[in-house]
Amino acid sequence: MLDTNKKRRRLGSMVMVGMLALSAVLSGCGNGGDKEAESSTPSAPLELKDGKYDPPVTISYLRPWGPDVTFKSGEDQDNNVHTKWAKEKLGIELKNEWVSPSTNNAFETKLRLSLASNAEMPDIISYRGEFNLVRELIESGMFVDAGELFDKYANDTWKDAINEDPTVWYPYMQDGKRIGIPILDYSYNGDPVMWIREDWLKKLNLKGPETLEDLEVVMDAFTNQDPDGNGRKDTYGLTIGFKNWVNTWMSDAGWVFGAYGTMPNQWNLTEDGKLEYGSVTPGAKQALATLQNWMSKGYIPEEAGVYDETKAAEEFTAGKAGIVVGPHWMPTWPLEDVKKNDPDAEFKAYPIPTGPDGQAGRRGTPNENGVVLINKNMKNPEAFFTYQNYLFENFANPQAGGEFEYGFAEGYDYVLVDGKPSIDPSLTEGYAPEKYTLAFDGARIPSLSMNTLAKLANGETPSTPFEKKLDASVPTAMLDAAKLVLDQKDISLKQMFTGAPTMTMQMNNDILTKMEKDTFSQIIYGKTSIDAFDSFVEKWKSSGGDQMTKEVNEWYESVSGK
Repeated sequence: MLDTNKKRRRLGSMVMVGMLALSAVLSGCGNGGDKEAESSTPSAPLELKDGKYDPPVTISYLRPWGPDVTFKSGEDQDNNVHTKWAKEKLGIELKNEWVSPSTNNAFETKLRLSLASNAEMPDIISYRGEFNLVRELIESGMFVDAGELFDKYANDTWKDAINEDPTVWYPYMQDGKRIGIPILDYSYNGDPVMWIREDWLKKLNLKGPETLEDLEVVMDAFTNQDPDGNGRKDTYGLTIGFKNWVNTWMSDAGWVFGAYGTMPNQWNLTEDGKLEYGSVTPGAKQALATLQNWMSKGYIPEEAGVYDETKAAEEFTAGKAGIVVGPHWMPTWPLEDVKKNDPDAEFKAYPIPTGPDGQAGRRGTPNENGVVLINKNMKNPEAFFTYQNYLFENFANPQAGGEFEYGFAEGYDYVLVDGKPSIDPSLTEGYAPEKYTLAFDGARIPSLSMNTLAKLANGETPSTPFEKKLDASVPTAMLDAAKLVLDQKDISLKQMFTGAPTMTMQMNNDILTKMEKDTFSQIIYGKTSIDAFDSFVEKWKSSGGDQMTKEVNEWYESVSGK
């Protein structure tokens, strides 16, 4: 159930929770004790004059500032090209309540302390990160039903983007209300394809695999027929790493389970509209038997259980493994190291293979990667929508001749060389002013990126500024991979439980997760029979799994209305 960026299921420290609870009780005796119950009436909506507020309106906000956000000399979080743009274009002054880095949980710690002491919250909190903190914010009662504001103030471009997948609201709902506005990301951005050493296939006169049966032929050859030609038996078929889990963001084995109709370590939607835990299905047993077989034959590394995602991928880039499974963007990292280590190496993306019954499945990635919360005491919440509406209308898919045609700001994310735009990092120095925005990336329309990449992969001429920018920056291998992702969009299996940990999860999830990891690892390594899976499922169900399933489905019914 872990997502790499959000880590939604990780429970916070009970000691910290207890300390914060005590602090909240004590602070409740002070002046701020009744703040949760207070809610000022919003002011009458401000009028725009020529598209901007005059006099300017201030939006106070909080957001974590990651190490990837850099500023030019003389600029900072409160004074930069973006804040100047917001004031000059829209009459909006953006002001950080306070600034804290995202590293070492510094932002989270400071925000939790503010919550516990009933400190005044800013107008807006934008956050991507620890899901438990999101739930603490939502449950604090300090934030308005943003869904109502969204329905009233959001423009059609933004609404259309969010309606591409209405489930993006689910993580941020409470009692049927949409408390948080999801920050949109590009669709299928982390969905995997199969990357294979094409030069090895050619040397051994093999075709790309379409089924697991085909794949085993390829893996056997990569393991036993010296594909790198060095005269030593030092290669193998597939690199995976399941130190963190078998279903993760790169170098994973979730697609093996997908070939048997399930996805482990997440809650999947069944044909009858219910949610089931993918690790306890009959398909999971078949997948584990397959992985056990591959391990016994040396097709996957003995160190798979101690490899994390990055370490496992290094086996491919180092020329030890012939196959790795991961996102379409891997040619930009880490697969660029393949040719550094072997200038004659070639790699190519292939579709996720099908199982014995013709099924295929891959780990799906959500269309959202963060949330915006609006303080119920914000006097003019429509100002935030004026800001974000403008970005969706003008920045998300910019028009030719528009102010964002080449990027956010000249001299930052692009420069003009002899009158032509360039995004060469050596010239732009890596500045990305869209990262200064309240929603971290400006504004994103989920379907736009992958559809554009697929269009370019088909050989169509880029016509819009967005298409031209991608065409100038994306390698051909990534275009081809994106097309494969879209061609197989129907096999994407997303985590369908995105709510707060249920009561049983809070009490039993650590024990159940450890039991699951231990059992899966022992089966894959052949230390126990595949039949141990059956006893694991029985114990999982009786140790809280059945109750957890009931609670998860009650949550799903509450948010989906199904």
